[in-house]
Amino acid sequence: MAIVQTTPKWLTVSADRVTVTLSYPVEMNGIKVDTVSLRSPTVRDIRAAQKVSGDDDEQRELNLFASLAEVGAKDLEGMALKDYNRLQTGYFRLVQDDDV
Repeated sequence: MAIVQTTPKWLTVSADRVTVTLSYPVEMNGIKVDTVSLRSPTVRDIRAAQKVSGDDDEQRELNLFASLAEVGAKDLEGMALKDYNRLQTGYFRLVQDDDV
């Protein structure tokens, strides 16, 4: 029996990008936005985030998401937690294997 995954209304998924619609607009790179897009990560992105974050898993994730969204980590820290959780969901949907 196959598990059917439904995509939330606030999430748009393509082969190389996810776009999350925020529940509350936030300032990113000096501009108020209501969506955030993450491009698909490379191994280089993962290694770079790990290198600058050491053993701090939360900081590593922030640095990775900031790189993928092309915004500052401080911008992501200013997001509502609900929206950051949406970003995490989008990321995991982006990197999961297509067979799942």
